[in-house]
Amino acid sequence: MLQQVLMFVLGLTVLVIGADVLVRGASRLAVSFGVSPLVVGLTVVAFGTSAPEMAVSVGSALNGNPDLAIGNVVGSNIANILLILGISALITPLLVDEQIIRQEIPIMIGASALLVVMALDGSIGRIEAAALFGLVVAYTVFLIVQSRRASKNVQDEFETEIPTSNWDRHWAVQVALIVVGLVMLVQGAGWLVDAAVAFARAFGVSDLVIGLTVVAVGTSMPEIATSIVAAIRGQRDIAVGNVVGSNVFNILAVLGVTGLVSSGGLPVSDAARNFDLWVMLAVAFACLPIMISGREIARWEGGVFIAYYAIYTAWLVLQAQQHSSLPAFSGVMLSYVLPITVITLVVSMVRQPGKSASH
Repeated sequence: MLQQVLMFVLGLTVLVIGADVLVRGASRLAVSFGVSPLVVGLTVVAFGTSAPEMAVSVGSALNGNPDLAIGNVVGSNIANILLILGISALITPLLVDEQIIRQEIPIMIGASALLVVMALDGSIGRIEAAALFGLVVAYTVFLIVQSRRASKNVQDEFETEIPTSNWDRHWAVQVALIVVGLVMLVQGAGWLVDAAVAFARAFGVSDLVIGLTVVAVGTSMPEIATSIVAAIRGQRDIAVGNVVGSNVFNILAVLGVTGLVSSGGLPVSDAARNFDLWVMLAVAFACLPIMISGREIARWEGGVFIAYYAIYTAWLVLQAQQHSSLPAFSGVMLSYVLPITVITLVVSMVRQPGKSASH
C-alpha cells in the first residue's frame, strides 16, 4: 500500500510538471505557425492531454474490460466540465471566446448525443467506430483551416495571452517541449491510475464505477493540470479550449479507436446506457447557459460545478454499495442539472445588459 501511495504522489507530480511544459510549448508553437491559442487548446493540447484516456480505453478493451473503457470516457467528460472548469473558474473567472459558444459547445453536444444514440442498441459497432474516428479527423482539419483564414487577428491575441520569452522561440524547441510534456503526462497518468485502481479494487468496486470515478479523474489529471496552469498564466482560451476539445476527442477519437480494435465492437452496459451517458449529455447541455451568461464562467458558477460533481460521485459510491439512501438520492441526482440551468438563466437575464456593453 505504501508503494501505491508513493506511485500516486509521483504520478501527480510528473503530471503537473508535464502540463506546464506542454502549455508553454503549445503556446509558443501557435505563435510560430499563426494558429490561435483557442485552436491550439482545442487540438494539440486537448488531444495530447487525452492520450491517457486513449491508452486506458484501448488497453481495457483489448484486455476484455469494456466497462472500464466506456466508463473512462464518460466519466472523464463529466469530470472535464464539472471538475476542471469548476476548479479553473475558482482560480480566475474564465472569459469564454465567442467561437466556443457559437461552434465548439454545439459540436461537443452533438458528439455526446451521437454517442448516446449509437449506444442505445447495447454496443458501438466497428462501422460506427469508424464513423466516429472519421469525424474527429474532419473536425481537426476544419479547425486548422478556419484558424488560418482568420489569422489576421491572431498576433494581437498572442500579445495579450502568451508571455514573451527568448529561449523557446525556435519551433524545434517548442516541438521538443510538447513531446516532453506529453510523455510526462502519459507516464504520470499511468502511475496515478495504476495506484488509484489498486485502491479501488481493494474496496471491491466494479469496473464501471472504477472507470467513471477513479480512472476517469486519473486520466483527466493532464486536463486538470493543463487547464489550471493555463488559467494561472492567464491563457484562458487554452484552459477552456482544452476541456471542450478533450471531450470531443474522447468521444470521437478514443471511442472510435477503441471500437475499431475491439473484436465484434464495443459493448455498452445497461447501467451506462440507462444513466451515465445521459448525465454526460445533460452536463454538456448545462455548460451552454453558464457560458452564455455574460460570456464567462464566474467563480460562484465554478463552485456550483464542483458541488454537482461531488454529488454525482457520491451517487456512484452509494450505488456501488447499494446503500439504503440510494432511492432518495437518485431522485435528486436525475434532476441535478435543472438547478444549474435555472440559476444561470435567471442570472443571465439579470446581468446580461451590463455585460453586453463590455463585449
